[in-house]
Amino acid sequence: MQRRMTGLTAAVAALGMAATLAACGGPGSEDVTLKLVAADYGDSPANSSQKYWDKLAAAFEKKNPGIKVDVSVYSWSDVDAKVKKMVADGHAPDMAQIGAYSDYAASGKLYSANDLLSIPVQSDFLPQLADAGEVSRVQYGMPFASSTRLLFYNKTLFDKAGLTPPQTWAQLQADAKALKARGVKIPYALPLGPEEAQAETMMWMLSGGSGYTDDVGTYSLDSPQNVKTFEWLKNDLVGQGLTGPTPPAKLDRAQAFAAFTRGDVGMLNGHPTLMQMAAKKGVRFGTVPMPGINGRARSTMGVADWMMAFRQNGHKDQVGKFLDYVYSEKNVLDFSREYDLLPVTNSASDTMADDKRDQKLWKFLGELQNSELYPVGKTSWAQVSAGVKREIGSTVGPNGNPGATLGRLERAADAAENAE
Repeated sequence: MQRRMTGLTAAVAALGMAATLAACGGPGSEDVTLKLVAADYGDSPANSSQKYWDKLAAAFEKKNPGIKVDVSVYSWSDVDAKVKKMVADGHAPDMAQIGAYSDYAASGKLYSANDLLSIPVQSDFLPQLADAGEVSRVQYGMPFASSTRLLFYNKTLFDKAGLTPPQTWAQLQADAKALKARGVKIPYALPLGPEEAQAETMMWMLSGGSGYTDDVGTYSLDSPQNVKTFEWLKNDLVGQGLTGPTPPAKLDRAQAFAAFTRGDVGMLNGHPTLMQMAAKKGVRFGTVPMPGINGRARSTMGVADWMMAFRQNGHKDQVGKFLDYVYSEKNVLDFSREYDLLPVTNSASDTMADDKRDQKLWKFLGELQNSELYPVGKTSWAQVSAGVKREIGSTVGPNGNPGATLGRLERAADAAENAE
């Protein structure tokens, strides 16, 4: 997910190390140290993911003498680049828990899930997440964490204006106009800046009845529905002064979330982490599914982050044993609850749906069944996503041309896909 926060940087020396074997006796008695590089989901040293992994690794090592697990956690700003450099330098970790897997899979660097996991564990993944982890019908990406998006609204501002949360675009515009009339600084926050523009873009594409790809998985960025969606955003939302003083092309998600926690935003799309952030600041909020043209959107956006295992060090059996442990119901639930994320397995999802302790996540959990994910199985997706981040914000500016920009992005997407 690109919910990307700060993390604890592991010792620089660890970057140059692949997992090591240390002989401890005769044949078959070697100790193995597995190297895992993981992303940080915490927002401070106090709740860094390093603590989660250290505790989990210690418990695993106690049950599995002879296997050590060395975990380095990095911020989302750094972790993908760290792994990329390790692989390029010939020192791939045994495992990486990051945002994308398909490039490594396409170049033959990864074990498949079938190589590693026991049948009960592999079959426990939520089907839509398992499917998204496939390249050429083989699962290489193992979903590690997931979330969906809902429309957040400030209950205090809505109550003062006598508003109800919107179900259609027209209602969203009407609510935004009413909030603006009452002096709300940002009636609707539209973060199309480079941090996570691809997410806001996909949410609006889905609400307009289309998406990044069509029903058979072909890129469709310039579909008539997508062009209509961005024309509406340009003319009926941004053009009406309903998105605040910062141009959407320069507004990042982190800025939008921070403004919501200050009480400056009436509405915005958000993931579960925003609940905790807003509650800490005393903001009363509600959540509803994303509005569509004539009713709620046909589906919401789902996001998954991925675990993958590299072939280079050859520790298939040990990695498989560790990942079976990682994906136990208890460990999946512990991680999900710690960071307000959604479980990636059926067993943990069923438990969360029945446990009142998790009630705050039930709406998001319900939307996961009806969600669509980025086309992460396409090795071209990273290039396409980067192009969207660079250009999509311009479509809603004063001189924006949604049809021309989406057409240009579509041609670039087709070229990237055909080059694979």
